[in-house]
Amino acid sequence: MKRYAAFDPPEYVAWTADDSERERFDATVSRDPVRAAIIDSLGEAQLLDLYRGLVRTRLIDVALKRYVKQGVISKAWLGTGEEAATVGPVHALRRGPNADIVAPMIRNSGACNEMGMPAADVFRAYMGTGDGPSHGRDGHYGDFSRGILPPVSIVGDCAAVVTGIALAMQARKRDNVVLTWIGDGSTKAGVFHEGLNFAAVRRVPAIFIIQNNQVALGTRLAQHHLTPEPESFASWPKAYGVWGGVFDGNNVLDAYALTSLAAERCRRGEGPALLIAETFRMGGHATHDEQEARRTFDAGMFDAWGRRDPIPMYEQWLVGRGISRERLEELEREIELEVGKAEEEALASRAEKMPRGEDALAGVYHAGNES
Repeated sequence: MKRYAAFDPPEYVAWTADDSERERFDATVSRDPVRAAIIDSLGEAQLLDLYRGLVRTRLIDVALKRYVKQGVISKAWLGTGEEAATVGPVHALRRGPNADIVAPMIRNSGACNEMGMPAADVFRAYMGTGDGPSHGRDGHYGDFSRGILPPVSIVGDCAAVVTGIALAMQARKRDNVVLTWIGDGSTKAGVFHEGLNFAAVRRVPAIFIIQNNQVALGTRLAQHHLTPEPESFASWPKAYGVWGGVFDGNNVLDAYALTSLAAERCRRGEGPALLIAETFRMGGHATHDEQEARRTFDAGMFDAWGRRDPIPMYEQWLVGRGISRERLEELEREIELEVGKAEEEALASRAEKMPRGEDALAGVYHAGNES
């Protein structure tokens, strides 16, 4: 994938293949026979669809960062470096008709696109246009008709919300699955424990992914979490009495495989799953504090995780499976055109379709039948 020096992390701009990281990626794909069988069952169309998702998510982040630098928007919450932890799990769910439900954090914006939300709607939401998914009210965007719950600002609260939705699915005897991501810092919120404990007791069809990107806002993992590495959160599923496991959050195939297993269990009525994605946030909490993030960790941390950029690592694996680089470049050009068109649509909305003052209360109050 092309690099954009003005917007990508410097480690990605300078990225070159690393044999040890390639071997690590390959070993992750093959080490567990059950996960390996799921990955081996993927056809070329599915493998390339995962690639499209990774590239689309990265290019939307690049566009948002450019908008910040141009003054179009004030800041953006990016998932750069964590794309695989979002794209892989979403592709393991049912999308389209009778879709499963996802409740992304704002950093998991790629989930919206992979569930069917147009990229233009992501840009419209950031610009606050009247025809955006939140009609100019809030930058937290979703589309319940596509199975996307808008993010909750108080991140840990997603655990309780998702548990409630999953309980409703269970009561209606539907086989849908509900999935959410929780940051490593938000696992320390009481509502996370309450939601997960209730989900476990009631055996609801929910998947919780602890997205351990090593930092909560500006607080390093070791400053708020005592479980020693490399175990990290690995013991937590057992503590809550639920099924679970750890996946490489920079390996889209590992993310897909483990989430597929979790979704199958949920559909069989075997209760919730707690998965742990080990990854790293290659930037600040948002675009406004990237320099602070660089001061939070030493350069070696960024360098080590930068070598594990999920997109070129997956590209190498695809080429090893016989998919040509020319084919991957062709797909990248297609996504570039898609995102570019989405930018044009959103900018046109910004110029012509900003929300009207009289629409501020639309949908807030319902004038029901008072008789």
